[in-house]
Amino acid sequence: MPFATICASHTPLLHDGVASPATRQRVRDAFDAMARHITAFGPELIVQFSPDHFNGFFYGLMPAFCVGTQATSVGDWDTRPGALPVAAERALELSAQLLADGVDVAVSRRMAVDHGFVQIWEEMFDQEQSYPAPVVPIFVNAAAPPLPTYKRARLLGAAVGRWAAGIGLRTLFAASGGLSHDPPLPDLQTAPDPVREALIAGLPPTVEGMERRKRAVLAAGEKASRGEPPCQPLNPAWDQAMIDRFVARDIGWFDTLDPDVVRRDAGRGANEMLAWVAALAAQEAAADTTVSLDFYEAIDGWIAGMAMMSAGLVPEKGTLPAATSLARE
Repeated sequence: MPFATICASHTPLLHDGVASPATRQRVRDAFDAMARHITAFGPELIVQFSPDHFNGFFYGLMPAFCVGTQATSVGDWDTRPGALPVAAERALELSAQLLADGVDVAVSRRMAVDHGFVQIWEEMFDQEQSYPAPVVPIFVNAAAPPLPTYKRARLLGAAVGRWAAGIGLRTLFAASGGLSHDPPLPDLQTAPDPVREALIAGLPPTVEGMERRKRAVLAAGEKASRGEPPCQPLNPAWDQAMIDRFVARDIGWFDTLDPDVVRRDAGRGANEMLAWVAALAAQEAAADTTVSLDFYEAIDGWIAGMAMMSAGLVPEKGTLPAATSLARE
């Protein structure tokens, strides 16, 4: 059966952050092109690896990886709240196989997800029917140390790919996050007591709380667009080095990465790349396909090295916008 993979950055500042009209249009064109290619591929199942931003998973019980048999979007950052079209039986089947393969995943029968899962689909399709096929959501902890290693993410992805190769469905692997990315997420060690308690206890996000968070992130994005702290500057050279390894299909190389060093070099959100490693490892295990860079631009006002990559999708000639090496707004 055919297999394909997409990896795309998300950012809470996609709609309201600082960016030129030309940059917004390039990102819009890239999402539109990717949507056309997914539609042409016609997936029967999506397996998605994505992080969370303390909206669904908390320090009180933080798994490295978690498969959802049911999932609901919390509706942060202009995304639509509501249920995802989860393939529940497939999710249970996959969870059992992963455990049998020695990959210790948690299982959630009531997973809450945020823009880290749903934003890319709503940008590619629409809010009412954003997923083009049933999905198996797999949470990857990229925000709450200690993080899983890149080797464990690769092994997770490879096990998912082997499972997918045996189920007889046109499967699309997907990942969202990164690349260099330093959003102002709270730190458990330095957070004031009320914030620390919320990070641990997993209090459901309130409308007021999400609005406060939104104002803080928008302010940080405005400062980042001027090169001012608190966010660490983007690192296009680091982004390009990671992209080069993905394109070369050198997925084993990522085993050498230390999450602490990734955070130091590319920001607090850069370890969302764990999801990319898992998705492309799944593709590598399921099929022999090339990996291509479809879009890249370092957008300071969005606090994100925005990238889109794919494998197993054959774009129509001329439909994908050119990806410029080390492009910056």
